[in-house]
Order: sequence, then structure tokens, then C-alpha cells
Amino acid sequence: MGGGRKRRRDGSEAPSIHPRNRYAAAAPDFAALAELYPSFRPFVSVSERGRASVDFTDFSATRELTRVLLLHDHGVNWWIPDGQLCPTVPNRSNYIHWIEDLLSSNLIPPISSSSGRVRGFDIGTGANCIYPLLGASLLGWSFVGSDVTDVALEWAKKNVENNPHLTELIEIRNANAVSLSSESEAIVREPIGENVLEPAEDVAMQKPPVLVGVVKESESFDFCMCNPPFFESIEEAGLNRKTSCGGTAEEMVCPGGELAFVTHIIEDSVSLKNSFRWFTSMVGRKANLKLLMSKARKAGASVVKTTEFVQGQTARWGLAWSFIAPRNKVLRSSTPAKNHYSFMLQGLRREHSAFQVLKSTEAFFLASKLSCKIDTLSFSVDVTLSDEQTEAAILHGDDYAGSLEESSAKLQSVVKGVSFRITVFEQIPGTLLIKGSLLNKALSGTFSSLFSELEDTLRMECLSKTL
Repeated sequence: MGGGRKRRRDGSEAPSIHPRNRYAAAAPDFAALAELYPSFRPFVSVSERGRASVDFTDFSATRELTRVLLLHDHGVNWWIPDGQLCPTVPNRSNYIHWIEDLLSSNLIPPISSSSGRVRGFDIGTGANCIYPLLGASLLGWSFVGSDVTDVALEWAKKNVENNPHLTELIEIRNANAVSLSSESEAIVREPIGENVLEPAEDVAMQKPPVLVGVVKESESFDFCMCNPPFFESIEEAGLNRKTSCGGTAEEMVCPGGELAFVTHIIEDSVSLKNSFRWFTSMVGRKANLKLLMSKARKAGASVVKTTEFVQGQTARWGLAWSFIAPRNKVLRSSTPAKNHYSFMLQGLRREHSAFQVLKSTEAFFLASKLSCKIDTLSFSVDVTLSDEQTEAAILHGDDYAGSLEESSAKLQSVVKGVSFRITVFEQIPGTLLIKGSLLNKALSGTFSSLFSELEDTLRMECLSKTL
């Protein structure tokens, strides 16, 4: 197939299947699989041109394809009863590999209690238990998979027990089995700022247990992940007629939809900030992604990351956040730290003017709890870290990778005042240049990390397609 990678209006590459995904080089060969697995044969149709296809509106066909792919490509025995959510293997693998990227980037250092093996927590693992099975079989990760329904817990356990080579890596946990002491803990979660749970205030008392009360006091994890209930009603869940992946009301629907559910995860993450290296969730709507990014920052997250998953004709995003101080590996090398960074926003619509992007830049830093001064004449934002934030960045972050004595000496030489400046330039209509200048050289690592996050945020806000 020619033509190269698809590109967006701004010239950037459109998202594609993860390069380490087993199916990145070639999609599953339905005809070959039908020859190898007779049970799959009735679900494969061959056109006059010899092209094999599967009817994805048929739940039985989707389930059998998932069973065959897990067995053939991953050595995993798997099944779910009728009506349960049936995952597609290539798409779920993308999420696993993105988490692998987050962990291997070392942007966030491992938590002190981490053992050698990566350990994950799957919120709402479902009867399919797909993420623990993929993570364990592909990468040797260990998992706790939680759920609340009897059917999900029963079949998740069966799917683990039917794979003896994975049983020591995966624990299935009943999230409803919360001790009285844990229930007391859950009532007094740490606050995460005013009005963070605005969309779900009327359903606050109906929240299912997510992390607080389910994670044990002595436990620590490298990450959590979640395929949340995306919808507010079962009618809304059934609007996509192009696929039939099943799904019960408990799997697909919750009061307030995905926005309320992922907000609940953010709320719990504040109380468990030292128990996880990364908190992550899948998100189904771009508008919700923007709100949730803001909520994570208001909750005090030090780093917020996003990605877009290729899900056939369905758009999905990944959201990740952490409360651990980031580190910048580049600063540990002999390469001098950069004092200036820049990026272009091209193909902008009229509503994303230079002034609006300037205001969005100010909002980004305010959400990160940094002091800002906007200048609409020079189209710039001056950002200032407080003395306490500067000290934390140098002594506890990776802005300076020397000894404690060297770090203390560096503190004495820190220049007070503006830390860095962001300027917005209009090149031509629809094209903006965003330039960042470091004014306090002691904060080069913090500056690099924040500017990268700003770029991600502005690209998501201004360039992603509107749903």
C-alpha cells in the first residue's frame, strides 16, 4: 500500500496503530485464521475478489475473532459469556504499549517501594480481563484486576485460571469487598480543589469503589488503567451500529458518564498519590479530555500526558497524570540545557486567534498553580515560580543532578524574579509560533517539562478534530 502516513491539516501525522503493536505491520489475516481454526470459519466471508472479512456487527463473530487472536498470537485461552463487553485485541494492545512508553521514558522516577517487576492495577477489568492478560503475556507484568459484578469476577477468574502460565501474575479483586476501615477512609478523601466534581454532584452518593478502599494500605503500583463506562444511558451506548462488542449496563453506563467516572479516579488519586507512579484512563470524548486534563492539574498533578488511540472508526484518547516530581534525563548528559524552545500551530481555525492562544497559555500555567502576568501588547506571558516551588524543583526534581551540597549552593545563586516567558507570534493567518524563553537558568528541567506539556495541551485544544 502506497501513499505514506496520513497527515492532518496542520501537517502533523495523524495517529496510527502503535509501532510495537503486533498488528502494526499487517492486520490479522482472516482467511489464514479460518483455515487454522475451524470454529472461526463460519464467521469469515470471502468476496469475489478474494478478500476475507468479518461482520463486526455480529457479537459472536467479534468474540470468536478475539478468542482466536488471543490464542494464536498470545498463547492465551479466553472466553466470555453472551452480553459481556468483547474487546478488540489490536486496539487494547495500543493502550498497553502506551503505558509501556510512559514507564520506559523515565519522565517519572520509579516509586521507592517498586520491585523489579512492573505492577499494574486495572479498574473494572470486566469478564474479559483483557488488559491483565495482554500485559502479562506480552510484557510479563503483574496485575490486580478489580470489578464489582459477580459475572465479571467469575469469568475474569476463569480466564486467568485457564492460563496456568499467567496465574501467578494476575489477581482478581472484588472492589465491593471493602472493609469498614476502608469505608471510613473513603469518606474523608483529600480535597482536590473547588468544584472539581461539578458534573457529578447529584450522583456523588452513588459512586462505586474505584481505588480508595480497593487498593490496600501497603500496596504500590507502577500504574493504573481503566476502560471507563463511557455513557450516561444504555440508549446512548447503543448508538454505534457499525460494531457489536456487547457490554452490560455496568460496563457501559454510569451516572454522569465517563466524565464523572474518571473524575472519581482523579479524586481517589489525590489520596493515593504516593502509591502509584502513573494514573491513566481511556477517554471517549475530546471535550471531556480537555476538562479532565484541567481537573488533574487542579488536583495537583505534576505531569499530565495525553495520546490518541487508533480504534478503527471510533476516536479514543489516553489520559495519564502523576503527582511525582518529573525528571529530565537530557539534563543528566553532557549536552547543555536549552534556553529557548518553540513550536508551530498551523491550520488554525478563526476562533483560535493569537489572543485566544495567549489566554489558553495563561490558563495552562494558572492550572499548574504558577504565578502568571499576561501582556496583551507584546503577546507574552511571564511565569514565575514561588521560592518554595523553585527550591522543590532544585532539591527534589532533576533541574540539578548534583550532590545535596552542590544543590544547596545552587539555591544561593538562584536569580529572583520571572522564571520564563512564553510569547505568541502570528506568522500568517492560521499559523502561530509559540516561543518559550528560560530566564532563570536554574530551572531548565522544569522549563523543558512544562513547555512540552504546554505544546501537548495547545495542540489538543486547537488542532484535534471536534467531535
